[in-house]
Amino acid sequence: MTLVLIRHGETALNAARVMQPADTPLSARGERQAQALARRLAGMGLLALVSSPLPRAWRTAQALAATGLPIGEDARLQERNFGALRGRPYDTLGFDPLAMAAAPPGGESAAAFAARVAAAFEALRLWCVGHPGPVAAVSHGLVIQQMLLAHAPPDPGVALPERVGNASVTLIEFDGGVARTLLAGCMAHLDAESGDDPAALSGG
Repeated sequence: MTLVLIRHGETALNAARVMQPADTPLSARGERQAQALARRLAGMGLLALVSSPLPRAWRTAQALAATGLPIGEDARLQERNFGALRGRPYDTLGFDPLAMAAAPPGGESAAAFAARVAAAFEALRLWCVGHPGPVAAVSHGLVIQQMLLAHAPPDPGVALPERVGNASVTLIEFDGGVARTLLAGCMAHLDAESGDDPAALSGG
């Protein structure tokens, strides 16, 4: 049972290193990344697709569903909520909000985020059990990073990325309820025009 975890394509605020409001759309580059993802996954025979409802993830899922695959919605796949920090440039904050344990005003604490991601991952595991072939979930950088660190240890020889890139593909295999990461943060489908910007920001 294989889960294909996908980070959404780039947004203009990713590239500008701004903590993103919930309604941030894909940029033109993000749209190209989503199309590259669709081409890569076209031959995998995906049986089902679920997405975070945030527009940047949902639009990425729509590109993957162009052949008619319906998209399910799971709010637990949303990015960590940084509340009042949304819309502010990361580099002007004077601290690393991605590492903060406390909840920003109107936002979500690290503990609450971890609990939500744990529930999302268990739901994805159960969802995979019901399908004989690969299924895909479109989510966000911090969500995927948390899943990899806490719930899906890598196979020998698989390196976990320090940063989950935009439009990257991660493959997780479930065997008897045990999760293993077979591929993490792969962006081999992106070319020079659609490639990920390593300085782009996750979060928001």
